[in-house]
Amino acid sequence: MSVKQKPIFDKRIFWDVDFEKINYDTKANFVIERVFERGDVEDIRNCRRYYGDEKVAEALLNAKFLPETTMYLASAVINRPLKDFRCYTLRQLNPRLFPY
Repeated sequence: MSVKQKPIFDKRIFWDVDFEKINYDTKANFVIERVFERGDVEDIRNCRRYYGDEKVAEALLNAKFLPETTMYLASAVINRPLKDFRCYTLRQLNPRLFPY
Protein backbone atom coordinates (compact mmCIF):
# COMPACT_ATOMS: atom_id res chain seq x y z
CA MET A 1 0.00 0.00 0.00
CA SER A 2 1.46 3.35 -0.99
CA VAL A 3 1.50 6.34 1.31
CA LYS A 4 -0.43 9.37 0.12
CA GLN A 5 1.81 12.24 -0.85
CA LYS A 6 1.20 15.38 1.19
CA PRO A 7 -0.80 17.98 -0.74
CA ILE A 8 0.97 21.17 -1.75
CA PHE A 9 -0.70 24.31 -0.42
CA ASP A 10 0.38 27.93 -0.43
CA LYS A 11 1.85 28.83 2.99
CA ARG A 12 -0.27 32.00 3.14
CA ILE A 13 -3.34 29.84 3.82
CA PHE A 14 -1.84 28.71 7.11
CA TRP A 15 -0.12 31.94 8.09
CA ASP A 16 -1.08 31.61 11.77
CA VAL A 17 0.11 28.04 12.43
CA ASP A 18 3.43 26.22 12.05
CA PHE A 19 3.07 25.17 8.42
CA GLU A 20 5.68 22.40 8.64
CA LYS A 21 3.95 20.72 11.59
CA ILE A 22 0.42 20.49 10.18
CA ASN A 23 -0.87 16.93 10.38
CA TYR A 24 -3.07 16.66 7.29
CA ASP A 25 -4.85 13.57 8.56
CA THR A 26 -5.69 14.38 12.19
CA LYS A 27 -6.50 18.02 11.34
CA ALA A 28 -8.35 17.26 8.10
CA ASN A 29 -11.43 19.39 8.86
CA PHE A 30 -9.30 22.39 9.80
CA VAL A 31 -7.21 22.04 6.64
CA ILE A 32 -10.23 21.62 4.35
CA GLU A 33 -12.09 24.60 5.83
CA ARG A 34 -8.98 26.80 5.67
CA VAL A 35 -8.17 25.82 2.06
CA PHE A 36 -11.71 26.65 0.91
CA GLU A 37 -11.66 29.91 2.85
CA ARG A 38 -8.24 31.22 1.78
CA GLY A 39 -6.93 29.02 -1.01
CA ASP A 40 -7.08 29.48 -4.75
CA VAL A 41 -8.41 27.08 -7.38
CA GLU A 42 -5.23 24.98 -7.42
CA ASP A 43 -5.22 24.67 -3.62
CA ILE A 44 -8.85 23.48 -3.69
CA ARG A 45 -8.00 20.95 -6.42
CA ASN A 46 -5.09 19.61 -4.35
CA CYS A 47 -7.35 19.40 -1.31
CA ARG A 48 -10.02 17.43 -3.18
CA ARG A 49 -7.36 15.17 -4.70
CA TYR A 50 -5.85 14.38 -1.30
CA TYR A 51 -9.00 13.96 0.80
CA GLY A 52 -11.53 12.90 -1.82
CA ASP A 53 -14.86 14.60 -2.47
CA GLU A 54 -16.72 12.65 0.23
CA LYS A 55 -14.39 13.77 3.05
CA VAL A 56 -14.32 17.36 1.71
CA ALA A 57 -18.12 17.49 1.57
CA GLU A 58 -18.45 16.05 5.08
CA ALA A 59 -16.01 18.62 6.53
CA LEU A 60 -17.66 21.57 4.80
CA LEU A 61 -21.23 20.51 5.57
CA ASN A 62 -20.40 20.13 9.28
CA ALA A 63 -18.28 23.27 9.71
CA LYS A 64 -19.47 25.53 12.54
CA PHE A 65 -18.50 28.65 10.61
CA LEU A 66 -17.62 29.53 7.03
CA PRO A 67 -17.61 33.05 5.58
CA GLU A 68 -20.63 33.63 3.35
CA THR A 69 -18.59 33.67 0.13
CA THR A 70 -16.87 30.41 1.13
CA MET A 71 -20.27 28.82 1.76
CA TYR A 72 -21.44 29.71 -1.75
CA LEU A 73 -18.20 28.38 -3.26
CA ALA A 74 -18.40 25.17 -1.25
CA SER A 75 -22.05 24.73 -2.23
CA ALA A 76 -21.11 24.95 -5.91
CA VAL A 77 -18.04 22.70 -5.61
CA ILE A 78 -19.76 19.87 -3.72
CA ASN A 79 -23.12 20.43 -5.45
CA ARG A 80 -25.21 20.71 -2.28
CA PRO A 81 -27.77 23.40 -1.38
CA LEU A 82 -26.89 26.01 1.25
CA LYS A 83 -29.57 24.67 3.61
CA ASP A 84 -27.52 21.46 3.98
CA PHE A 85 -24.63 23.38 5.57
CA ARG A 86 -24.52 23.44 9.36
CA CYS A 87 -22.99 26.93 9.37
CA TYR A 88 -25.83 28.21 7.13
CA THR A 89 -28.44 26.87 9.55
CA LEU A 90 -26.58 28.37 12.53
CA ARG A 91 -26.41 31.71 10.73
CA GLN A 92 -30.19 31.66 10.20
CA LEU A 93 -30.72 31.01 13.91
CA ASN A 94 -28.58 34.04 14.84
CA PRO A 95 -29.55 36.85 12.47
CA ARG A 96 -27.43 39.99 12.54
CA LEU A 97 -28.72 43.34 13.64
CA PHE A 98 -30.35 45.40 10.95
CA PRO A 99 -27.61 47.59 9.43
CA TYR A 100 -28.39 51.33 9.56
